[in-house]
Amino acid sequence: MLAIHHDEERMTWRESPAPAGPAPGEVRLKIAWAGVNRADLMQRAGHYPPPPGASAVLGLEVSGTLIEIGEGVDGLEAGQRVCALLAGGGYAEEVVVDARQVLPLPDGLDLRQAAALPEAFATAWLNLFMEGALASGERVLLHAGASGVGTAAIQLCRSFDHPCFVTLGSDAKLATCQELGAEAGWNRHRGSFVDAVKDWGGADLILDPVGASYLADNQQVLNTDGRLVVIGFMGGRQAELDFGRLLMKRQRVIGSTLRSRPPAEKGKILAALQAHVWPRLASGEIAPLIDRSWPIAEAEAAHAHVQADANVGKVLLEVGGEA
Repeated sequence: MLAIHHDEERMTWRESPAPAGPAPGEVRLKIAWAGVNRADLMQRAGHYPPPPGASAVLGLEVSGTLIEIGEGVDGLEAGQRVCALLAGGGYAEEVVVDARQVLPLPDGLDLRQAAALPEAFATAWLNLFMEGALASGERVLLHAGASGVGTAAIQLCRSFDHPCFVTLGSDAKLATCQELGAEAGWNRHRGSFVDAVKDWGGADLILDPVGASYLADNQQVLNTDGRLVVIGFMGGRQAELDFGRLLMKRQRVIGSTLRSRPPAEKGKILAALQAHVWPRLASGEIAPLIDRSWPIAEAEAAHAHVQADANVGKVLLEVGGEA
C-alpha cells in the first residue's frame, strides 16, 4: 500500500508495508479521507511521539470502507462505510484498528464529512462532558475556538445549552464561530481576554490547548469550583500557578489527552458520541465544519495551512477519492 513517510522537512507518499492483521477484535479499513490535526504537526516536529505499539505513520482520524473483519467483531461488516479514531496510521491507503474505535457514518453524512468527526468531536465530548463534567447551564470558555476541536465544541455547547465564549485570531473567525453558536468572543491580537470574559460572567469550564502562556489569565476568569482542562501546550509547557486562587476558589486543573488512552476507553467515548451526538448530526442540528481539503500527496500544503492558523474548522486529506 501507499502511505506518507515523514521527517521534519518533508512528507512523501510512497510504498509502505501494509499493517498486519486484523487480529481478533480488529478491522481493516480502506481509507477514503483522513483528518489533519495539530498533533500530526507536533509529531512531525518530534514533540509528540506515538504511544507504544501505535503506527509511526501520521493520522489520528479517518473515514472509509471496511474490507476485513477480525474474529469476534460484532455489529460491523465488510463493505460498511465508517469513520475511525486512531492512535496513528491514518495517512495511508489502509489501516487496522480496534473495532471499538470505529463507528458507522451518521445518517445523511458522506465519507468526506465523516472524516472530520472522530478526533475533533471525541476530544470535545471527552473534555467538556467527561473530564470537565459540565453541569446544567454552566458557562464555557473555548480557546482556539476556530479549530476543528473548537468548532465541534461550540456546537456541542449550543446543542446542550451551555453558553460559550471563544478566543481566536481574527474577527472573521469570530464571526464564523458566532454563527455556529458562540455567545461572545475575543480576538487574541487585541491583548488579554480577562476583562472581556469577566464582563461576560466568567467561565465554569475552560477548554485550553494553549497551556503556559494562558495559565494566569485562565485562573483569573475561572469561576468558583471551575475546571481548567488543558489539552495542549501551544503556548509553552511551564508557568506559575497561583495556589492561593486555586484554593480559595476551589479551582481544578485537569490535564487530558485522547491519543494514549486504551481502546476500551476510546470505545466508551465513541459510544457516547453515537448515543448523544450522532442523532444531532443526522438531523442537521450539528454539522462538521470543513475548511479545506488537499490530495494526500500534497499533505505538506495542508500542514502549512494549519501551522499558519489559517483554517476555520477541519482540514482533510483525500486518500481514496470516495465521497
